[in-house]
Amino acid sequence: MPDAYARIFRIVRDARNRAIEFVKDAVTRGRVVHGWEVDRAAREVIRKAGYGKYFVHRTGHSIGQQVHGNGANMDGLETRDDRQIVPRTCFSIEPGIYLREFGIRSEVDVYVDEREARVTGAIQEEILALL
Repeated sequence: MPDAYARIFRIVRDARNRAIEFVKDAVTRGRVVHGWEVDRAAREVIRKAGYGKYFVHRTGHSIGQQVHGNGANMDGLETRDDRQIVPRTCFSIEPGIYLREFGIRSEVDVYVDEREARVTGAIQEEILALL
């Protein structure tokens, strides 16, 4: 596996994990969370690593019955979504870095209730396979 793949994956993974921790901490404390704030938490990790211009989409979206829902998007880039994340909703966190040679995105889904936020499935911590 090329070292570049592993390096970029680690940055994307750390950005994803930072956004997850931001949401978990805020919900546990009873703090209101806006979509743009989740985007900022992930985007800042990628920016500090020097790849900000290669993260070209919002961090995530609301999930509803038809995949994309009507709730807050994790967006500080395209629309700066100021809507609140409300209890009993689900959304994705999926930061990515897209270079000319390759791109990497890592996605999880997060469910929020009144006192807790949790990832709904497995969380990828390493590259599993290369094509």
